[in-house]
Amino acid sequence: MVKPLDEFSIGEKGVIKTVSGEGKIRRRLFDMGVTPGAEVLQRKKAPLGDPLEVTIRGYELTLRKTEAACVTMEVKG
Repeated sequence: MVKPLDEFSIGEKGVIKTVSGEGKIRRRLFDMGVTPGAEVLQRKKAPLGDPLEVTIRGYELTLRKTEAACVTMEVKG
């Protein structure tokens, strides 16, 4: 199943398929290591859903909901 990172539940894992968005956002995500093929674990979500914390490439990363919406993920079981 494929869905954007901002729709993941806490504890859900997946693999990045694509990263979209306008130039600056896409470049920022790539600079932080958010690239296709990377495995991601949704760790925490703020009470209103923004920001959210994920584990990627062995470190914790906090993303805004708008940034996470640019990341298309394949859910891992």
